[in-house]
Amino acid sequence: MADAKKKERKAKPYKAGKHCPKCGPGVRLGAHKDRMSCGKCGYYEKK
Repeated sequence: MADAKKKERKAKPYKAGKHCPKCGPGVRLGAHKDRMSCGKCGYYEKK
């Protein structure tokens, strides 16, 4: 078998918004196209 090189996929950088009101100042909300969401607790706000 020939060794095929796998292409690495890099995650797109995201813009970090304001702090999550539930988790506190250590966790920021990720800015998406139509919302801002917390990856830790699932809190989100619509834009």
